[in-house]
Amino acid sequence: MKAFYKRNFAVTDQGATDLIKSSIATFFTYFINMLPATLLMLFLDKTLLLNERSNDFYYIICALLLILMYVILSIEYNTLYNATYRESEKLRVDISRNMSNLPLSYFSKHDLTDLAQTIMSDVAALEHALSHAVSKTIGFVAFFTVISIMLLLGNVTLGLCILCPIFAYFLLILLSKQIQTNSFNRYYQKLRKNSDSFQEAIELQMEIQSFGMSKDIKKKLYKEVEEGEKIHIESEFVGVIINSLAGLALYLSQIFVIIVGTTLLINGEISILYFLGYIIAAFKIKEGVEATSFSVVELFYIDSMVKRINDIRSAKRQAGEDKGLSQFDIELKNVSFSYDEDTSVLENVSFVAKQNEVTALVGKSGCGKTSILRLVSRLYDVTGGEILVSNEDIKSISTKSLFDKVSIVFQDVTLFNSSIMDNIRIGKLSATDKEVKNAAKLANCEEFIEKLEYGYDTLIGENGANLSGGERQRLSIARAFLKDAPIIILDEIAASLDVDNEKKIQESLNRLTKNKTVLIISHRLKSIQNVDKIVVIDDGKVEAMGKHEELMKISKVYRDLIDKTVLAENFVY
Repeated sequence: MKAFYKRNFAVTDQGATDLIKSSIATFFTYFINMLPATLLMLFLDKTLLLNERSNDFYYIICALLLILMYVILSIEYNTLYNATYRESEKLRVDISRNMSNLPLSYFSKHDLTDLAQTIMSDVAALEHALSHAVSKTIGFVAFFTVISIMLLLGNVTLGLCILCPIFAYFLLILLSKQIQTNSFNRYYQKLRKNSDSFQEAIELQMEIQSFGMSKDIKKKLYKEVEEGEKIHIESEFVGVIINSLAGLALYLSQIFVIIVGTTLLINGEISILYFLGYIIAAFKIKEGVEATSFSVVELFYIDSMVKRINDIRSAKRQAGEDKGLSQFDIELKNVSFSYDEDTSVLENVSFVAKQNEVTALVGKSGCGKTSILRLVSRLYDVTGGEILVSNEDIKSISTKSLFDKVSIVFQDVTLFNSSIMDNIRIGKLSATDKEVKNAAKLANCEEFIEKLEYGYDTLIGENGANLSGGERQRLSIARAFLKDAPIIILDEIAASLDVDNEKKIQESLNRLTKNKTVLIISHRLKSIQNVDKIVVIDDGKVEAMGKHEELMKISKVYRDLIDKTVLAENFVY
């Protein structure tokens, strides 16, 4: 039973347990709601059929009924609402924890807005469904099964008069599920697209204003919102039509009971008490079915949300064991890689980046250099061959063990909207202020930090919006200095630095790389001409490797890169 709840409603193990309790409580609540009708039947039995009972009997029944209703409703409220709110908290934490364990490849293949919406909007919608729809629907199904048996045992003819229209109603609802699910999915996809468009418009305000695109963008956004509302209306209209038709079927149960029951009463086949009892039952069951129909539609609505949450949970993780690494040569053996099945990025790449040496990767844009760095740091896994660190295939090493030994500085810098001190401390959360400042000094950050009003306590804005590109880059480099890992991966770290700062960073790197394995990419070939090894990548393959002087003799691709660099430096506007 727990597996059913976890699979169909994306809840945690505790959430499934709570849902079972709330479903049972709701089941008894439906029966409690029938007790006033039962009490009415006893009253009619006394007044119409003259079956005498003492007034004390009714007082006792009423008292017991009130106590029972209080107990059952209290249990239902606690399991239905309090437990649901606790579950929604656990659910968000569970999704976040699962996402933190996913490889980078997962995020490159999925829309980030969609993932953010899963954590916020999807869980909010699921929270409402858990508290208002899931248990009520399942509780009613169990209640309806039991009450159906009781109605048929009492009188088959009248029982069928009530049940057949209701079965027709549920059949109509089930047949419409796919139609409604598709409508809701279309609306969700449109909402996601609109969210992307608004986010893009906000982020690109400078470009929009400078190129006079405000009117066009405004018109486009209005059009997309109107299209979204049109889809929304269509999806709601489908639900209204189906529910209206199904609602008509429900009224037939009351009509059938009155017509058939009157005939049976006239023929003397049933008593007036049975006749009134089945009429009351028809009305009460109709009320329950109508209330449940809204819950069923809500379950249709969350169907796609549950699927997205389960997709995150079932996504493939990077396996591996925690291992103590002691030697940090990086060896690539016939490494192949592709981001998708159709496009090969790397093919049979082999080389060794030795400890206490700097190994540089060079080549044209798009040749696969950055992909190699991502594979070495295990942000992605190879599709062929192997990468060895400390003579261990990194696929057999847990990402935690590997990441502890790797410092990464990529070309695209990501910073948090917090202080400079906190942003650098990400490299080593236990670092003292003195250690942070020393790392900033090594990365040549002191110069601009001291000019800020609050120094290291200055808030830098979303993704470092209050800093220049070069300043953001140097903060990222400071993190790597602070971490002081034995493997250092640098991807175009000088891209946003001026010549003076690049020289200072180069001097810092020379101090940092002692007894470390350094893998670096740079399009400024002068900055890597003195490294220990240069690996030339061409179209996803190793074209040549060696030192600068050697490559000038044996590598056509490297000579071409050097020639173009010289032409670019000598170009005059």
